[in-house]
Amino acid sequence: MNTGLRTCRRISGLPQAARCLLAPLLLLAPVAHAQTAPQTDASSDPDPVLAPMPDIGVDWPDMGQPDAVTPMVELPPETPDAQRQAVAPEPSEDPVEEAVTFADTGEERRYTVTLTGVDEIADAQFNTRFNQLSALHLGEGKPANLAQINRRIKEDSDLLDRLLRAKGYYAARVRGAVSAPPPGSDRLVVTFRIAPGARYLLSSVDLTGLETTGEREAKLRAAFPPKAGDPVDADAILAGQESLAVALAENGFPFGKVDEPEVRIDHEERKGDLDIVVNPGAYRTFGRIVMGNEKLFSARHVQRIARFHPGDTYMASDVEDLRQALVATGLVSSLTMTPRDAGDGEHVDLAIDARPAPLRTIAGELGYGTGEGYRAEVSWTHRNFFPPEGAVTLRGVIGTQEQTASFTYRRNNFRRRDNVLTGLLSVSNIKRDAYDARTVTLSGSLERQTNILFQKKWVWRIGGELIASDEADAFSNGNRRTFLIGAVPLSLTYDGSDDLLNPTRGFRLGGRLSPELSFQNTTFGYARAQLDGSVYQPMSDRIVLAARARFGTILGSTVDRIAPSRRFYAGGGASVRGYGYQAIGPRYGPNDDPVGGKSLAEFSLESRIRFGNFGIVPFVDAGNISTSFLPRFRDLRIGAGLGARYYSSFGPIRIDVGTPLNPQSGDPKVAVYVSLGQAF
Repeated sequence: MNTGLRTCRRISGLPQAARCLLAPLLLLAPVAHAQTAPQTDASSDPDPVLAPMPDIGVDWPDMGQPDAVTPMVELPPETPDAQRQAVAPEPSEDPVEEAVTFADTGEERRYTVTLTGVDEIADAQFNTRFNQLSALHLGEGKPANLAQINRRIKEDSDLLDRLLRAKGYYAARVRGAVSAPPPGSDRLVVTFRIAPGARYLLSSVDLTGLETTGEREAKLRAAFPPKAGDPVDADAILAGQESLAVALAENGFPFGKVDEPEVRIDHEERKGDLDIVVNPGAYRTFGRIVMGNEKLFSARHVQRIARFHPGDTYMASDVEDLRQALVATGLVSSLTMTPRDAGDGEHVDLAIDARPAPLRTIAGELGYGTGEGYRAEVSWTHRNFFPPEGAVTLRGVIGTQEQTASFTYRRNNFRRRDNVLTGLLSVSNIKRDAYDARTVTLSGSLERQTNILFQKKWVWRIGGELIASDEADAFSNGNRRTFLIGAVPLSLTYDGSDDLLNPTRGFRLGGRLSPELSFQNTTFGYARAQLDGSVYQPMSDRIVLAARARFGTILGSTVDRIAPSRRFYAGGGASVRGYGYQAIGPRYGPNDDPVGGKSLAEFSLESRIRFGNFGIVPFVDAGNISTSFLPRFRDLRIGAGLGARYYSSFGPIRIDVGTPLNPQSGDPKVAVYVSLGQAF
């Protein structure tokens, strides 16, 4: 008889978690040693004479006596002696066979469960399985009578035997017993005394079928770690089976199958022979991508997104990567991807059936910001207006300090994966303390995108802007000036953090450069440059220390000639918390309005302390704006405060409350900021 090891997917009628727990335990009865007594063939005698039934050796029960269940528990001292019927056990040389039995009165009691003899075997996996599958543990919180406890002991004894077999101990002896509560407790004690015996080893490992895989045989065999001399460990064998199946799919065998392992146990030698039949199928490379419906994507567009090309070795991980990339577009509600033999003996085609998700979205937003006033925004988006992946967004903003209307065209995966082409036409009227601007903007950009599913180390962006703006600030003495600006903004960012929205370790470093030409009476040029860096250091499992620095400068021209909307500003929720939006820096005019500057310096330090899904963040920020080429650090404005975080499934939601420590005249005493994601 064989001992079969069955995988999770072959166990039906149970929840997935229970199937995975039970998979290594479903071992058939181990085969006895091959040297057994000879047997006569009963079929040769048409009318055999049956031997007399042996004496069972048990007297007929006296129906007048109370029931007795073994093992029995000694009742508490207050129980009358007349109800106590102790039965002394027969002496045994093996301590595992010792048991003390007592009469059953039917009283229900709570109990605790302990295991002895398996300290070196009972790892976290062993204990988890026992705790989740144990009949005793399932009923541990409720009182039970001795008959119920005994039935559970029997079930758990069988469970422990299977658990030990899964670890390779095929000759274990398990004995359960119940004892009276220890002093100071009212719970019975259920104790399992276990003698696991010797651990059986693999004498041979045979992977039949891998010899047909040619030059890839060695690599595939290496994907199955168990070898002769290793313990007969069901978990290791099943993990090796799964690893081998993955290796087949990763090395050009899309139709490969690995049968369930079989182990033949020899109890005299305390060894086992492991056999697994492998049907690798034929070696294949990628062929064509075949779309069942091209309303969302064409096969050509999907091939651009894929990280493989026709003729590459078939790899299941490449197929899964493509599946995630298509889901990340937000255009599909369901997606199936099926490898199909191309019929030429070399290639496997990938058949894709994608069903569209709702493509139109209407969104609205209401809010208030210190220094920004009240604000209402509404937008309409069609995410596939120009297939494939050509989205159109109409957006409008009405607020006390801003009115904007814009049209945005955005094509994801433009020409190649994760490239984004964007075009924008915007008309806005913005009135801040720093400036008043009526602006028409036409811009376009091509960028390398990063996102939550595919966070990238390097991200870049190149763009162009044409801006016509009629602006006034404190320098203009109430007179408006018209600026015509052309810019070529460039950026490059390295992201070495571990999470896009909630980093806990690593660092980020980014640089921006925007050469610009400005026409206002005369034409002059300048360049805006900015450098950002942040670092994240875990101090414990719950505390992360985060720090940020930002420096900026404008090369060329003077502050008063540069359009107010193109200068540097500081203050606000994404800058120096505790101060109003754009409120830090030099001020000018009768109203003491901020005018921005040519240089910028900002610093932030915060401690992110997390408690489950919530957290608190004490922080200190500092920053300054200067009209000179380099920032003046002696004039830093400092803000401090405390933030609250709720860690949702899509990222942290933050509320920060800050106060200025060395405010200027007119700065608020307290500022509140609400946003998605960490401050930096």
